[in-house]
Amino acid sequence: MASEESVGVVDFAYLEGFVAGDKSVVLEVLTLFRQQAEAWAKGLDPADPGWRDVVHTIKGAARGVGANALGDVCAKAEAEGESGLATVKAALDAAVTDIAAYQART
Repeated sequence: MASEESVGVVDFAYLEGFVAGDKSVVLEVLTLFRQQAEAWAKGLDPADPGWRDVVHTIKGAARGVGANALGDVCAKAEAEGESGLATVKAALDAAVTDIAAYQART
């Protein structure tokens, strides 16, 4: 099952391994990530002076749940500037979609 779960945008096997396979913890963490993603998305606006802090927060949270591609996109946006925000938004949306699908299967 772990190999099936690691296919996609989020490496769920990473998170499952980190919490020793405790599905209730995995689901709780992923639910929190999805809830926070709604707030983060609002901060991904180049007119918002705190956008870089939002991107940094997303980067850490993404890497914590196994959404490494999202974390990488965030790191790039931090370094290169606001032109990367659209890519961050798209990657965040993809991670949230992948998480929702995982939660529906679990």
